[in-house]
Amino acid sequence: MLNATPDEVARAMPADDAVHLLIVDDDRRIRDLLSRFLSEHGYRVSTAESAADARARIGGIAFDLLILDVMMPGESGFDLARAVRAESGVPILMLTARSDAADRIEGLEIGADDYLAKPFEPRELLLRIGNIIKRAATPTQQVIETLRFGPFTFHIERGELIREGEIVRLTDRERDMLRVLGERPGDTVPRQALVAPGAAAGDRAVDVQVNRLRRKIERDPANPAYVQTVRGVGYRLVVAP
Repeated sequence: MLNATPDEVARAMPADDAVHLLIVDDDRRIRDLLSRFLSEHGYRVSTAESAADARARIGGIAFDLLILDVMMPGESGFDLARAVRAESGVPILMLTARSDAADRIEGLEIGADDYLAKPFEPRELLLRIGNIIKRAATPTQQVIETLRFGPFTFHIERGELIREGEIVRLTDRERDMLRVLGERPGDTVPRQALVAPGAAAGDRAVDVQVNRLRRKIERDPANPAYVQTVRGVGYRLVVAP
């Protein structure tokens, strides 16, 4: 809690690899209280009393989250957030004593990830920090543009299959099926996912289309190396690592 004793704080010292926060506020009391509270909850915390002080710290340390007070003498939190966002994607949480909607909108337009008006409950700050860190840690799904299997390269967006520099002619259904398989390379794709839009679901129809595709890309369609059957489930596309 905010009124924890020094001994309690010492027992709750954060790990060296804990999330590292930078609190920027010209009010020393607030800096000290938030630093103590957040340290008790497992965060590493550094503080700065001004935008200039923060710039110096940011230049030497890779912080996981910046907590910026809006109303500071000289360069405001908005100014600092704008400068930081021009060079970095580090998450930013803005703190302000002003509750005006225009200020909140300005902070979000600058690129702040969240905005909390003073006075606030420490528990709310803790929850907001946790949510921001969780969102920042979520990996962005990689968009697959091309796939390679054997002598083939398949451009997913264009739906273009190339073998040794030559375009392989595909029907619309073959192209669509290859796209579906290619969006999940190496994974098993259920037969239902390969059914043509608007068509009645039928394993036989899908199997026929897959066999036609195999005749164009497999050396031995009876023993496929690329579009493999997963018995009782569907198919998977085996691509080069």
